[in-house]
Amino acid sequence: MAPTNRSPFRRTLALMASAAILAHAGINGVAYAQTAPQTTAPGVFTPAPATPETAAPAPTPPATVAPQQAPQIQVAAPNNGPASVADLAEGLLDAVVNISTSQNVKDDEGVGPAPRAPDGSPFQEFFNDFFDKKQGNNGPNHNVSSLGSGFVIDPAGYIVTNNHVIEGADDIEINFANGSKLKAKLIGTDTKTDLSVLKVEPKAPLKSVKFGDSSTMRIGDWVMAIGNPFGFGGSVTVGIISGRGRNINAGPYDNFIQTDAAINKGNSGGPLFNMKGEVIGINTAIISPSGGSIGIGFSVPSELASGVVDQLREYGETRRGWLGVRIQPVTDDIADSLGLDTAKGALVAGVIKGGPVDDGSIKAGDVILKFDGKTVGEMRDLPRVVAESSVGKEVDVVVLRDGKEQTVKVKLGRLEDSDQAAASGDAAPDGSQDDGVITPDPGENNDMDEPDSGDQAQPTPGAPTPDQHQGQVSPDASTPKNVLGLSLSLLSAETRKAFGIAESVDGVVVTEVTPGSASAEKGLKPGDVIVEVAQEFMKSPDAVAAKVKSLKQEGRRNAQLMIASANGDLRFVAVPME
Repeated sequence: MAPTNRSPFRRTLALMASAAILAHAGINGVAYAQTAPQTTAPGVFTPAPATPETAAPAPTPPATVAPQQAPQIQVAAPNNGPASVADLAEGLLDAVVNISTSQNVKDDEGVGPAPRAPDGSPFQEFFNDFFDKKQGNNGPNHNVSSLGSGFVIDPAGYIVTNNHVIEGADDIEINFANGSKLKAKLIGTDTKTDLSVLKVEPKAPLKSVKFGDSSTMRIGDWVMAIGNPFGFGGSVTVGIISGRGRNINAGPYDNFIQTDAAINKGNSGGPLFNMKGEVIGINTAIISPSGGSIGIGFSVPSELASGVVDQLREYGETRRGWLGVRIQPVTDDIADSLGLDTAKGALVAGVIKGGPVDDGSIKAGDVILKFDGKTVGEMRDLPRVVAESSVGKEVDVVVLRDGKEQTVKVKLGRLEDSDQAAASGDAAPDGSQDDGVITPDPGENNDMDEPDSGDQAQPTPGAPTPDQHQGQVSPDASTPKNVLGLSLSLLSAETRKAFGIAESVDGVVVTEVTPGSASAEKGLKPGDVIVEVAQEFMKSPDAVAAKVKSLKQEGRRNAQLMIASANGDLRFVAVPME
């Protein structure tokens, strides 16, 4: 009797379990084909609900059956990986070349200096390795070799690479993907962007690539680098754009693309492609404590490089626009004193005599907000957009003047033509002319809120010290005032002589600065001359006091002062009005 009773129960249980397994498998089979990509945590699969057309309701299986099925269904999930870039790379590899150079170095010790490479460059240590191996060579001459990357931009044989790849080379050889080699000559180089153009004479047209528009690239976009890392030619790496507009202090026009696509020694000068196969960057530098890739590489954007390359091909040199102004950053305090909602633009600290804007179109105290339709977000943006503009081009410049935006027209000069202005003494204190505009001396005016420890505004040798002036330098006893922690006096022959102030400087002289005052914290010192307050020329200490009082009544928190040093260099300082 017992066997007869147990058999139907077992058959019923088996049928129920089989139905549950088949139904569960059917449901999940449809889910793999029809559901959208998973939105749950990685490794967790969420099947789609069954529909009447795909599966009928099934009896609930025993609790011991479901846990046995879940792992089997998950293991069956297909995994094809990310989309391949093989087709894209295949069409580009032939246009990327390896560049080998040799340099005959003369040195009594058998070792000479390596070609200069920017800090963080893939070649910084690579060149040193070659020179270290040359230690102990007999004779004063030895050969130094190096390897880099480049790419063909014209079937006729024009090749782009980094300047530091070929700098100082006596012999340049191009190695192509098919194994052929050609000697190259240097067409032109630009050290400020670290770019060079080479030329070879091929027997047949070469495979070439073209520049794309890097300005359209966004953080997170996929990119592909091809180059010659450690001598392994035709190496392809893929990553994304990690950042834009990076300033690594490599030059005056820094605007690098940051990428995590692997870039190593030997990748310098190689192209960074978008997914259309267009060059949107030229791989130039890395940050790496070990010398290998840690996922922080930098590329010169095509929006900057393409114009430089075109000029090098046409002229063998760069021809940059020149505005002829000295600029400084707009700090939060200066922005507040000017009525700007945020710190933006480039503040004009001075205009070069004989320059393109010496006609009064742009004045000291103006804040340049836009140049030729391009927004100037911060000071370092202006040198780049000016330099990228054509010589002789007439552009619209939007400036903030007297609290209102104005548009003025400016015809650009040529940067190289500004050498004469530098010789005349109207250049920046450091003589720099390389920005398309003229920036202040980094040690003097780069941060107008830092005290100036320089000596250009100190009293002349043999003159009384500032402490000795206390109570003595008072050409007009009725006019001295104490404003913003500053003791002020009219300029006179006596004060000019005492502080060494040039005859060309006019305004109100600072004879003493109260220690610990806001003015002292901003770096003002005896011998400085207040030329303007809030863009209004100051003739006397009384005028300074009246203007500061007026600004306080208007609710301003800071007073913007145009300060002239003893030799006439101008800068702007925003002093909080206590």
